[in-house]
Amino acid sequence: MEANPHEWPAKKVRDTFLDFFKQKGHTFIPSSSVVPHDDPSLLFVNSGMCQYKSVFEGTLDPKSSIFSQLRRSTGSQKCIRAGGKHNDLDDVGKDSYHHTFFEMLGNWSFGDYFKKEAIEYAWELLTQIYGLDPDRLYVTYFEGDARYALDSDDEAKNLWRAMGVLDDHIIKGNMKDNFWEMGETGPCGPSIELHYDKIGGRNAAHLVNQDDPNIIEIWNVVFMQFNREADKTLTLLPRQNIDTGLGFERLVSILQNKSSNYDTDIFFPLFQRIQEVTGTRPYMGMFGSEDDVDGVDTAYRVVADHIRTCVIAITDGAIPNNVGQGYVIRRILRRGLRYAKKYLQAQLGSFFSSIVPTVIMQMEDIFPEVREKEQMVKDILDEEEKSFAVNLVRGEAMFNKFAEQCKDSKELPGSCVWRLYDTYGFPMDLTKLMAEEKGLRINDEEVARAQEMAREASKGDDKKITFSLPTLDVHQIATLEKLHDLPKTDDTAKYRKGTIKASVKALYYGKRFLTSTSEISESEEQFGVILDKTNFYAESGGQTFDIGRLVIDNTAEMTVQNVQSYGGFILHTGSMQHGSLTVGDEVVAQYDEAHREAIQMNHTGTHILNFGLRDVLGDHITQKGSVITPERLRFDFAHRTSITDEELQAIEEGANMDIKFDEEVFASYIDLSTARAILGVRAIPGEVYPDPVRVVSIGIRIDELVPDPTDCLFFSIELCGGTHVDRTGTIKELVVLDESGLAKGIRRIVAITGQSALEARRLANRFEVDELIPLENSAFSPEKEKLAKDAQAKLTNLSISILTKKALMKRLEKIVKEVNKEQKKVQKARVDAVIELVEAHFELNKTSTSFVAQLPFNSTAKAIADAIKYLTSKNLDKSIYLISVDNDTGRVAHGCFVAPKHSSSGLVASEWAAVVAGAVGGKAGGKGPTSMGTGIDASKVDEGVEIALKYLENLKI
Repeated sequence: MEANPHEWPAKKVRDTFLDFFKQKGHTFIPSSSVVPHDDPSLLFVNSGMCQYKSVFEGTLDPKSSIFSQLRRSTGSQKCIRAGGKHNDLDDVGKDSYHHTFFEMLGNWSFGDYFKKEAIEYAWELLTQIYGLDPDRLYVTYFEGDARYALDSDDEAKNLWRAMGVLDDHIIKGNMKDNFWEMGETGPCGPSIELHYDKIGGRNAAHLVNQDDPNIIEIWNVVFMQFNREADKTLTLLPRQNIDTGLGFERLVSILQNKSSNYDTDIFFPLFQRIQEVTGTRPYMGMFGSEDDVDGVDTAYRVVADHIRTCVIAITDGAIPNNVGQGYVIRRILRRGLRYAKKYLQAQLGSFFSSIVPTVIMQMEDIFPEVREKEQMVKDILDEEEKSFAVNLVRGEAMFNKFAEQCKDSKELPGSCVWRLYDTYGFPMDLTKLMAEEKGLRINDEEVARAQEMAREASKGDDKKITFSLPTLDVHQIATLEKLHDLPKTDDTAKYRKGTIKASVKALYYGKRFLTSTSEISESEEQFGVILDKTNFYAESGGQTFDIGRLVIDNTAEMTVQNVQSYGGFILHTGSMQHGSLTVGDEVVAQYDEAHREAIQMNHTGTHILNFGLRDVLGDHITQKGSVITPERLRFDFAHRTSITDEELQAIEEGANMDIKFDEEVFASYIDLSTARAILGVRAIPGEVYPDPVRVVSIGIRIDELVPDPTDCLFFSIELCGGTHVDRTGTIKELVVLDESGLAKGIRRIVAITGQSALEARRLANRFEVDELIPLENSAFSPEKEKLAKDAQAKLTNLSISILTKKALMKRLEKIVKEVNKEQKKVQKARVDAVIELVEAHFELNKTSTSFVAQLPFNSTAKAIADAIKYLTSKNLDKSIYLISVDNDTGRVAHGCFVAPKHSSSGLVASEWAAVVAGAVGGKAGGKGPTSMGTGIDASKVDEGVEIALKYLENLKI
């Protein structure tokens, strides 16, 4: 099957679009990175407007952006929809028009033109420039939504009529189809869509937005008017804007008169290259299991789509790993490799990288950066592919074994799904795909339970390690060297990615060396394994150890839970999951990638932090120690004075700027004397380093340092034996959790990176939105102080930026201060009311010498006590007993004062209060003429008043 682009080759389609809008006064703006380094709300850039988000929101710094004076722009934006809210991954390969990566042609207006011009431009370009048949075009508009008080967009409807579009081609759409939102929060607004009928000669209005492959949405024009806030409300943006997105691949298929996007000259060169590499049959454009019986055409589409996505994403910094964007790209890559292996019989190892030049040839005109990073992309793809190729064979064998066991139930247990992910790196959606092929169902709740059980089990194992970790002392080391004649473990592979094969050289348990783990009676007992070579990192230099597993095909598996080095022998400690190990066995050593990657991010983050401290605080900063774990990094350093919040903010911002620059991280061994001669090189004072020594630099190659080691002050360069990320952008963000003084002249910073840092930001934002802002906006109430103090306690325990925490705490303290101020006002008013009531009584009853009453208003024990104190200070020679129900607590407040002249008659304040307390419950107490109490039974207040009066009557007072 040959592509037939006619007079509209893909490049011409794109250029025509861009030229049209340039002639309409639009500035061409190149595509932004598909990885949104500055926007944690997005997994990937999924539309053309993402790089303009700050423009739409009105938060743009006019001094620091090329967009500050921009009124109109056009461009072709790289987009990925394979995770989060917008996810087309499951549809790729199955239909003719879904892609994980695609180009979004667009035109934008920033407070310039609005609906009328946008609609006119779209109609003119499609019908007059591209020559599409107006009768085949259908348009939609927003019907409104009462839930958000949004009216129907009749203005857009009438504008379509003015363009000559008939009413039966104008269709109303709901919130899902005609209200565009970038993500959970952010700019949004009503939209109009243009759909094209590839068949024609009919009225296809009833098929619009019904997933008919012949009725294709090609253009979405968004009237960007609102911002979706964190509490889901809509607020108006500072100005009205236009954001449009036209699907490049879909438009090309229409102009080239193809029924499928995949039949165009965008994809056909890729299919030809895939066929050259695999030797499989040509692509025939078949869809569905009935036509595409052998699954080859589906595999062509999946591989072609996925390699495009991988090239773009990796070029822009989404390195395959187990976190965030990296995990999505790893899923896509492994999904594509499995299709290539199963249906195209591709030989894995460098399959994807062999197609990369064809991808680049098609994309470099509009995205020149793909050519600049071609070799890096190939190297990363090869590393990932070789690593997964080993697990694919073993994992598929294990999957088939599981599938055979459950063929009667037709449901693959969640524990099996989790095992395939945890052991063989099979993304769960890949396992689901394989299960579908076998007619098996998967229960997602079971998978979640299996994951949680594994997590809990790992916690238990960690506790066991703390108390029973096997260790080698000098005697066992000597035994290994002399009796067993073992060479030291070769651990050079710890700096490389992927699994390795190694040979078991020694097994250690109970202070003795074994021949086989079958000699261990308890299956969960901890034992040690020494290999001839390892890719596990043993705890060293402040960096914690790797964890993972040692595997022999499907017959044996050991979980590695700790790795330590003893005199050059690397001891892998853990327990058997199944099977047994014997000295001489060949195993696959597989470290836990997520655990390793989290450590690498924190270690590189430590280097960046070290460099930033010197930049902000001065060259005197010297490292005193560090601890790097998957959860966080801890860095101790010499500094004579405390660090101000302004300095800490500069340190954190500087670190994140270095991360944002996405610099490459280099590492190699050089002579120690040469390394120490490098100007600005960082090393721990007093530390003994090997010769040659490993040097880790950020942003400058080591071979550039050696010829001229004196011109390197602007780069982070350290003597370091740890593992690191390949590029700083992988870290995503660094957040300082704590900064404190350890001893005189020694300070400590604790920080987190990666997904943990992003989560800390989101956690702080949620606290502000859910807890703080409602408190700030609420009126004074008796409960407000408790709510504010509860919020303070909650904030204290949050793992968020220390600077953010201080700022939030300051706002909470302001609330507490304001509440206290209001409470004092209320308290004073209560006291004044009590005083006024008592004074009024004696003013009206001038001969009265006592007053017993229930207060007719809410009062507290403190208000009664303060009132009594005031009255007695006025030398009031009267005895009083006041009782009130404290509505704030639901309890009874009461108190009394005994005048000196009544004391001689036998009236004792404590006894008087005691009889009242007997009625209302609770306790009373005090010394001298005053006694106070609180009761628990508010229904007995009247009885308390009667008892107080009767007590006076009995004393004839």
